[in-house]
Amino acid sequence: MKLQLAGQGKDEVLYKAGPFGTVKAIRKNPTVIPDESINPRLAKILQQVAIKKELIVALANSNVREMLEMWFTNIKRVGISNYLIVALDDSTETFCKSKGVPFYRRDPDEGVDNIGKVGGNHAVSGLKFRILREFLQLGYSVLLSDIDIIFFQNPFDHLYRDADVESMSDGHDNRTAYGFNDVFDEPLMGWARYAHTMRIWVYNSGFFFIRPTIPSIELLDRVAGRLSREPKSWDQAVFNEELFFPSHPGYEGLHISKRTMDIYQFMNSKVLFKTVRKDANLRKLKPVIVHLNYHPDKSERMKAVIEFYVNGKQNALEHFPDGSE
Repeated sequence: MKLQLAGQGKDEVLYKAGPFGTVKAIRKNPTVIPDESINPRLAKILQQVAIKKELIVALANSNVREMLEMWFTNIKRVGISNYLIVALDDSTETFCKSKGVPFYRRDPDEGVDNIGKVGGNHAVSGLKFRILREFLQLGYSVLLSDIDIIFFQNPFDHLYRDADVESMSDGHDNRTAYGFNDVFDEPLMGWARYAHTMRIWVYNSGFFFIRPTIPSIELLDRVAGRLSREPKSWDQAVFNEELFFPSHPGYEGLHISKRTMDIYQFMNSKVLFKTVRKDANLRKLKPVIVHLNYHPDKSERMKAVIEFYVNGKQNALEHFPDGSE
């Protein structure tokens, strides 16, 4: 890694390839040099909250207070202490103080504050790419979490930390989550009718682990920049486009390493309600988290998921449909 860094911008080759089958590219980009001058107040908070320079971060305003309380109550129950709520309005700051949970209120910023105070889920979700930049510049790895997530184990015990971004998937089985060869059939082409395409379901921008590296910060800048220029864009779509689109004429792709999280450990609600709850063996698994991302009746399903996994109520999930009604 040191040799590669020393050779950046130079033409000379600094190392030789090993024997066949032994060569592996560098998986982990080096972390940035922390710069506490960018936000001394946040740096002080992170020194108190983070463990091994890692922490869970969630953004919240007063529109989601009930879910927020379920979120941090279950984090406490698991025994996780390295988490921080970015309070986006006065009410949420007061609420966090009253509950004794760690929080951070940013310095006034008109562009962020207006969205943070009145924005819905998607609008608030888009703010995280701007806000997380300072965390990474300060040298901290962040496990970004939406608040429609229930924790059952400490996620830091289940991370690989071998990529810039480690994200949960919206995929609902091994093929959709980890990728598959999807053959497109165009009969009019005759002999060449079959075209092979690569498919993968998107990463979920509501739960991902991001390391403080230059590619990670570039990702945040790209997504935040596009969301400001394209206000009707969905942050999750932009997040995935920047992660996956390769370089091509007129576009320079992002050189970033990524890993897909285990879909049965970091479980989305489609996996749970469409598959897991109906399978006797999969029901026995204890996930690390469950994200209620596929269903709009989030609060009620979150309560039922807690009843099922925490309190052992085996029929807690039965009365819900697979999808939304």
